[in-house]
Amino acid sequence: MARDIKICGLKTDEALAAALDSGASHVGFIFFAKSPRNIVPADAGRLRQAARGRAQAVAVTVDADNAFLDEIVAAMAPDMLQLHGSESPERVADVKARYGLPVMKAFSLREAGDLAALAPYRGVADRFLFDAKPPKGSELPGGNGVSFDWRILTSLDADLDYMLSGGLNAGNVGEALAIANPPGLDISSGVESAPGVKDVRLIAAFFETVRSAEAKSAA
Repeated sequence: MARDIKICGLKTDEALAAALDSGASHVGFIFFAKSPRNIVPADAGRLRQAARGRAQAVAVTVDADNAFLDEIVAAMAPDMLQLHGSESPERVADVKARYGLPVMKAFSLREAGDLAALAPYRGVADRFLFDAKPPKGSELPGGNGVSFDWRILTSLDADLDYMLSGGLNAGNVGEALAIANPPGLDISSGVESAPGVKDVRLIAAFFETVRSAEAKSAA
């Protein structure tokens, strides 16, 4: 099975095209006002049309209320919702039921003990996303360009479906694959020339590095 790769925080036609042409399985649109990658639902709805039949479009929110989720779903018609805040298992279940869409729940990790937070979400969230805990003073739950010790993921059940995020780039993704062998990768700031500005060359380089690492491990 091919490894899923999500390019997140897309805002332009050019960046979206680069992600799709490189083979992204998922493309993410962030709805969080404090993020430099923030996008309004109408713009995301227009952009996501290019992804139909090519990649799953993911709406990323942070503790969004039903009114905002209603607006996003109506304007964008996402394939998946990503909850990147402090949403409870009950909230995840409510969102799934309300929209009939799969939900990916994000968790911020620093040490092995942080993985205990997954337990009540098992069987509720359809997929997990593991990001690094934000640095002190950051107002962003993700997209901070920092990573965590990937070795803590080696204790996870082999069948746990998740995406690895947090500080990934073409320079370190090979190491991440060798250590954790995650079923999916999620990258945002690691393919940017400035906060919120995707670089098509960095997107292409990231995919090339992943494919090269996979080819070496299969040899």
